[in-house]
Amino acid sequence: MFMNFRSPFLLLVFLFLVLLTCQTSATSYKLLIAESENGDLVPWIRRSLADETTAGNSTLILAAKRTERRDPLNNFKIYTGGWNISENHYWTSVGFTAVPFFAIAGIWFIVFGLCLCFICFCYCCCPREPYGYSRLCYALSLIFLILFTISAIVGCIVLYNGQGKFHSNTIDTLDYVVKQADITSENLKNVSEYLSAAKHIGVNSVSLPADLQSGIDSIDAKINSSATTLSYETDKNSKNITDVLDSVRWSLIVIAAVMLLLAFVGFLCSIFGLQCLVYFLVVIGWLLVAGTFILCGVFLLLHNVVGDSCVAMDEWVQHPTAHTALDDILPCVDNSTAQETLLKSKNVTRQLVGMVDNIIQSVANSNLPPQAGPLYYNQSGPMVPLLCNPFNTDLTDRTCAAGEVELSNATEVWKNYVCEISASNMCTTTGRLAPVMYSQMAAAVNVSYALYRYGPFLVNLTDCTFVRDTFTVISNDYCPGMQLYTKWIYIGLVMVSVAVMFSLIFWVIYARERRHRAYTKQFNSRYPQGIDKNH
Repeated sequence: MFMNFRSPFLLLVFLFLVLLTCQTSATSYKLLIAESENGDLVPWIRRSLADETTAGNSTLILAAKRTERRDPLNNFKIYTGGWNISENHYWTSVGFTAVPFFAIAGIWFIVFGLCLCFICFCYCCCPREPYGYSRLCYALSLIFLILFTISAIVGCIVLYNGQGKFHSNTIDTLDYVVKQADITSENLKNVSEYLSAAKHIGVNSVSLPADLQSGIDSIDAKINSSATTLSYETDKNSKNITDVLDSVRWSLIVIAAVMLLLAFVGFLCSIFGLQCLVYFLVVIGWLLVAGTFILCGVFLLLHNVVGDSCVAMDEWVQHPTAHTALDDILPCVDNSTAQETLLKSKNVTRQLVGMVDNIIQSVANSNLPPQAGPLYYNQSGPMVPLLCNPFNTDLTDRTCAAGEVELSNATEVWKNYVCEISASNMCTTTGRLAPVMYSQMAAAVNVSYALYRYGPFLVNLTDCTFVRDTFTVISNDYCPGMQLYTKWIYIGLVMVSVAVMFSLIFWVIYARERRHRAYTKQFNSRYPQGIDKNH
């Protein structure tokens, strides 16, 4: 019944892995749903919302308003399906937002490439005559060259800071998810250990019924398997995502550094008239600008996916019982399954407490004669207080009666009733609990208290309350930063792309004006009176 508890956490991991591996989202995540040996989904883990329709349940489209975008697969009509990473129409609609940048990249690559060919042809084949030059054009080209160089530098700074903060925020989010997974795995292992211990608990040769022990074996195996799988899968995905994030970080750093170097070196070459080097840098910049425009589109898409995912998480938290796109990839059990899980833990706790109280009443607090055999060990003194059973026979909560001790402090109270024992196993001092009996009772209390304490945890786990809590923290604490810093990266890439694009243009314009200015000065120095039209 706990086989799929890893899936919610892997969804959390996936929601941020999807920022970097969009195309594999639907296929890869479906593999996280656990299957039984015959290929059917484990029924304990299927969310009943997908199988039952009740009057109280409704269908909720996640992030409906935010995801209203044109869908190329549907004749460019508005997409109305909301956030759904397993829906192709969602990906095409969100991907359509990046098309303008891809188009700009293509137009730039073709048009500027043709212009470069024309400029090179004119520079190499046309005669160099003493053209006149425009002082205004020369001055404006220099001014714009300076402005766009500064803009490129600012864009690189924004891009560098944005990628750093995005990487830090994403790693913090991933660490939080891994921490939550580790806590859940540890708690599951603890429950498994306590259930296993409960099966072996015995006080004065009295133990739990055989049918209850058999049930414990079944549940214990599933819990232990789930905890192990959760730890393994979370660690593996954490390492994979960290590697991808590191690769993206270094790629953006290299892009920022290269574009900054290109803008600065190109500016200096233009100022000092290194025309050959300028045209070489223009060719390199032509290719880099096309690439950065494509990256602008990619990060715009990722920025939109981040925002959609955060809004979807927030809306799912607010409406956890509605049918949503998360039902297919976030399987949670229904309320009846959660209640059955709690009832089993309550039943084990009640039976252990009842077993201990029965020993106290029938043995420790009984003034048996020596002829009673093993039940007599010279017990005497004040009566041992009974252990408070937190549940009634119908497993509803029970209030402790006067004189009963609670599970949390029973072992400390019972220490006062332990007698010293002789070699013949007889109490030699006042007391009604032999040391061995006290140890057995303490073990039963510890297991009972542990199961009682972990009962609410099991319910939160089965009905996805823990996922809602995790989503809430991510939505409130991490999503704002994720959206902000992806926006910084997107803006930084746009600034760098546009600034370097215009810088390339003004490198060519300024180089031309500077060359013509040099020709004009050279001509004026050789022919101060001008050329005689009669010659």
